[in-house]
Amino acid sequence: MANVPDIIPITDLRKDAAAALKRVKSSRQPVVITQRGRAAGVLLSLEAYERNEQERQLLHVLARGEQDIKAGKGFDLDEVLAEADALLAGGSK
Repeated sequence: MANVPDIIPITDLRKDAAAALKRVKSSRQPVVITQRGRAAGVLLSLEAYERNEQERQLLHVLARGEQDIKAGKGFDLDEVLAEADALLAGGSK
């Protein structure tokens, strides 16, 4: 079953921001902030934000690597493994 997001109106956030932050930290789930009955923003814990940012950066690197592969750029796996073996053995290629 999908998680139902925690939702608070912006007026509640204005009245008691500390309680909203405590709610985010304790639940470890984002809180959707509404304005005039519509979703306007999301409040995340710092840990969730950092995790999401790391995942986004990783996906960006993977997408760029896939583009390089399609463009014929990159390195042969056997060559990379041989170079890594040489480095681990303390020698050079």
